[in-house]
Amino acid sequence: MPPRDNGHEEPVIRDNRKIDPETGQVRESVPADLQEGAEQAPAPAAGNGELEAQLAERTADLQRLQAEYVNYRRRVERDRAAVREQAVAGALTELLPVLDDIGRARDHGELTGGFAKVAESLESALTKLGLSAFGQKGEPFDPTVHEALMHSYSPDVTEPTAVEVLQPGYRMGDRVLRPARVAVAEPEDAPAASDDDEN
Repeated sequence: MPPRDNGHEEPVIRDNRKIDPETGQVRESVPADLQEGAEQAPAPAAGNGELEAQLAERTADLQRLQAEYVNYRRRVERDRAAVREQAVAGALTELLPVLDDIGRARDHGELTGGFAKVAESLESALTKLGLSAFGQKGEPFDPTVHEALMHSYSPDVTEPTAVEVLQPGYRMGDRVLRPARVAVAEPEDAPAASDDDEN
């Protein structure tokens, strides 16, 4: 670059326009002064292995972040469902005494007229929320779902059996909200067999 009269170099002006302003035509070739600058540009580093390693590392980081996000979403959805289930179970538990009163009124023939319709609507709504009654007379005694309030021996049973349901149990899905309160009878020969074992 030739120096000016004051000793400084003149600025270099490169025309990077794609259309020639004088002819209005699209330039097909790169101007000579641009080619000169391109030749002086440094060549890309030959460390392709290093670039590939960095790319693999970044890809692994992104995959790890995506997996963490998916796990976070699943955990949040599971927690949300658990909170909802717990809230519904709490509300249903508070309504169980009302269902007991409705059952007693039905047993005594007092469930008539408009009150009967209200009771049916309430029971239908609670069933839609997943509430179901359990505990039948004659079913085998299961301490995980039955609460024994009375105990006796009977020749009519071959295993511990709920011979009377004093209060029905309720569950929501697999979750027991209240065990069935029952009277339990065991076979009569059970105490005799244990006495024979001791002698």
